[in-house]
Amino acid sequence: MRDNPDMRIETLRQRLRALGANPRHEQRVLRLWSQALPQTAGKRQVEHFLPAPLVAELPAITDELAALARLESEHPGEDGSARLLVRLGDGQLVESVLLPRDGLCVSTQVGCAVGCTFCMTGTTGLIRQVGSAEIVAQVALARTKRPVKKVVFMGMGEPAHNLDNVMEAIELLGTAGNIGHNNLVFSTVGDPRVFETLPRGPVKPALALSLHTTRADLREQLLPRAPRLTPEELVEAGETYARATGYPIQYQWTLLEGINDTDAELEGVARLLAGKYAVMNLIPYNSVEGADGNDLRRPSWERAAEMARRLHLRGVLTKLRHSAGQDVEGGCGQLRARVVGVAASA
Repeated sequence: MRDNPDMRIETLRQRLRALGANPRHEQRVLRLWSQALPQTAGKRQVEHFLPAPLVAELPAITDELAALARLESEHPGEDGSARLLVRLGDGQLVESVLLPRDGLCVSTQVGCAVGCTFCMTGTTGLIRQVGSAEIVAQVALARTKRPVKKVVFMGMGEPAHNLDNVMEAIELLGTAGNIGHNNLVFSTVGDPRVFETLPRGPVKPALALSLHTTRADLREQLLPRAPRLTPEELVEAGETYARATGYPIQYQWTLLEGINDTDAELEGVARLLAGKYAVMNLIPYNSVEGADGNDLRRPSWERAAEMARRLHLRGVLTKLRHSAGQDVEGGCGQLRARVVGVAASA
């Protein structure tokens, strides 16, 4: 699916150059925008530093950048997180999540084509790509509310299916955006293009891989349109990237009662990840209201904690995580689904 070039960072760069900006001018505008600072910030007055045509256009550019991502509604969680429903310039809605400890989860697509059975976003299919400027605009919007020192590309969408835009956003955030490269986390179901592209970029993000099971047949059921990498192949590719970058791979495992919380799966994880440069994130399932035929349930917290302890004992560094915003029913895609559903029924 083609995206709108007007929503890309490179288009913004070309516009700045056409107004007489040199690389230093360009970097200044991008730095202040991505860090949610006014374009008048700094010791130098803009009219004494930027070319006159750019100074004249700067108010209009500032307004257009702000319009890329506007806050539709905010839903604070008891855990210190806050789900943000964000309206893009064409009216489409995506979700960002302010996480505890200065983190932010951003969306890279409107909808998603992978169709994971445990995710509300996948029920809509892919509607359109989110441009690189729109991705950075989510960060700039979040920074008007609180500091953002970590960005996780784990919201609506599969980043590997919008690779050019995501990599362009990562490059800007890891330079002008002042976010450490290991604090930019690219989450994917395991598209092979990721393992080819990420090592070549000037900013190499950390990597989170959606594993969810050690059984290839079950993974095909849970992630029906994910690339057909086996769990073993996925872990092998992840380990290669981890050793090349020096960042451990974060493996994501949505806990589903009676499906992937079994003793057999525990043994499989221990076999796959023991000795690997990896962190296992166990995330109890966040119910997907309205998903047809979905009778998935989360296991008890006691069972989840037991799994984490047993994996630790087997040499797998494991973290048991809450899905941010569960108390406001803010699982990924749910806020958007509720608003779109209300609008459709009105």
